[in-house]
Amino acid sequence: MTLTTLAVLVPLLPFLGAAGALLLGRTAPGFVRPLAVLPTATAFVLAVIVATRQGSGAATDAATRLTPTGSVPIDLALHLDGFSVLIAVLVGLVATCVQLYSTGYLRDDPRYASYSALVSLFTAAMFLVVYTGDLMVLLVGWEIMGICSYFLVGHYWETEVARAASLKAFLVTKLGDVPFLIGVFALAADAGTFRINGILTAATHGGLAHPTVIGLLLLAGVAGKSAQFPLHTWLPDAMAGPTPVSALIHAATMVAAGIYLVARLLPVFETSAAVLTVLAVMAAVTMIGSGLAAFAQDDIKRVLAYSTIGQLGYMAGALAVGDRGAAVFHLLSHAAFKALLFLAAGVVIHAAGTNSLAAMSRMSDIGKRAPDAMWTMGIALAALAAIPPFSGFFSKESVLRAAEHASSGHAKGVPTGVGWLVLIAALVTAVLTAGYATRLFLLAFRGRGPAAPEAHAKEPAVMNTVLWVLAIPTLAFGAVSLVPSLLDLPAWFDGNELAPTLVTSILGIGLSLVGVLATYGAWQAMSARRGAPLGALVTAEAAEEEPALTEAAALQTHEQVYGDVAAAQDPADPGRLLLGPLFGPASHGFRLDAVYSVLFVRPVLAASGLVRFLDREVVETYVRGAGGLPRLIGAVVRRTQTGNVQTYISVLLAGSVILAVLVAVGA
Repeated sequence: MTLTTLAVLVPLLPFLGAAGALLLGRTAPGFVRPLAVLPTATAFVLAVIVATRQGSGAATDAATRLTPTGSVPIDLALHLDGFSVLIAVLVGLVATCVQLYSTGYLRDDPRYASYSALVSLFTAAMFLVVYTGDLMVLLVGWEIMGICSYFLVGHYWETEVARAASLKAFLVTKLGDVPFLIGVFALAADAGTFRINGILTAATHGGLAHPTVIGLLLLAGVAGKSAQFPLHTWLPDAMAGPTPVSALIHAATMVAAGIYLVARLLPVFETSAAVLTVLAVMAAVTMIGSGLAAFAQDDIKRVLAYSTIGQLGYMAGALAVGDRGAAVFHLLSHAAFKALLFLAAGVVIHAAGTNSLAAMSRMSDIGKRAPDAMWTMGIALAALAAIPPFSGFFSKESVLRAAEHASSGHAKGVPTGVGWLVLIAALVTAVLTAGYATRLFLLAFRGRGPAAPEAHAKEPAVMNTVLWVLAIPTLAFGAVSLVPSLLDLPAWFDGNELAPTLVTSILGIGLSLVGVLATYGAWQAMSARRGAPLGALVTAEAAEEEPALTEAAALQTHEQVYGDVAAAQDPADPGRLLLGPLFGPASHGFRLDAVYSVLFVRPVLAASGLVRFLDREVVETYVRGAGGLPRLIGAVVRRTQTGNVQTYISVLLAGSVILAVLVAVGA
């Protein structure tokens, strides 16, 4: 079988699995789980074969004309290179793990069939984005992922918070997709093609007439899809969906799509220093802001959500300094440990007594209840904090190396200021990341909250098995990928060196240790100050006001869990001491939603109210008046239609007399 045929089968198989699950979900429910797992797992195996056969050699391209358009043609194009095939392997691995995990996590869910079908369709759409060589086909996968996220985030649609979160995710991402679509058309108009190879050729040879405008329009879509400032606010609220969905969105699909697009089209963005500067500012604000917000969250999934936003900021920063190899390296590494973090969080949430949300201030003896989750999440948090030898250390160091290289003026076409901005923001975020990772582990596994029901203490074996499977790349991928005899990742990308340097390693490790030790010291100090044992203590008042959360209660009391964090927060929370006055604003995401409500939502609602008033009170009044006059005339005329012949003759004679008089007077 040819390489292109194998590549075509990779997105096709999960698509067929999704169709089969939807068709057989009611009539033959026994086939749903095999249809969820086997097509995705087979696609993963085929993706590995495609990656092995493609290797680090010259790109493979194949295309067929989809339809003549009269202007810019649209092709069903395939493009395989080191970037695309490795990301496809990543997508297949995470999607397979999510489907396997979901068979246990959602084993009693009545809507499992539709859920698994949407996950398969989500996976197929991301495969399409990764493998395609045509922007219009990429746009199809891009939008399919958007609608899948809407349904999956709103899986528990009976609850108001899930409905609101799914709607918010859809609207905020669409807000970025509108200028993104305009940018795609403008890019194709300038380059004369939707084919990515043709666009890159045009960009390299100065064939783009409006590179800055196009780049900024595309960045709007990237900010929405990859949850970058200022369109990042949908991602924390999207945690209302099932936890495996969070793992899929955060690790291998949706948010990864925006970063991948910039990596594929990086020569287009590099044609404008202004676009790179905007991307760097967006990445810097995202990294630091999300790090502070993660430090103040009580719900474990929201901590991880803000963590994802910050790590995507690292990738965007690497792209801003012109190193897509470092960006994709961190994308691959991050996907492994972030999928592990979310799936381990799912086990923790089960052990804590709820299937959807879990406040860390509520947790008690989770380490004893879920030891597999504790150990694997500890490994993933170490990778997140960039502690060697875990994978996150190597990939994050590659970003620091790229930023340091650009700050010294060695990155062609990248302003020195951009390099310094990304480097400083990345170093500050390294401290914050290590700090909130340590805080999460202490509060989740060393807490002393209310005891959870024993029924939630044991999880299906498949869930724990998946955790250990993902722990392998979290432990080994970073080091293995830089060994030429094993993978030699730079050769698969642009050839840029990705190994850590002495300076960035010392800075990175030192700052990570500062974050870990400062957080641990603050936790000890606050525990001692409260006269409490080391661990989380929930006051009697908080326990009375906010009883242990079940899935439905946690979702229904969204404002209690998310809105009034200060009331629910652990009194031994080190975040309070370390953030000080920033803790309150950070716990609410710096109230960006409130700002957007004042700047955009309220004016739109006011404008819609004015339009409604004009429509009902002005336009409808005119319409009613226009119809009322004929009705009045008709009523008068109707009264003259009595049916009496003598009356008709009398009126006729009277009219004749009047006409005769008028004629006589006129004569």
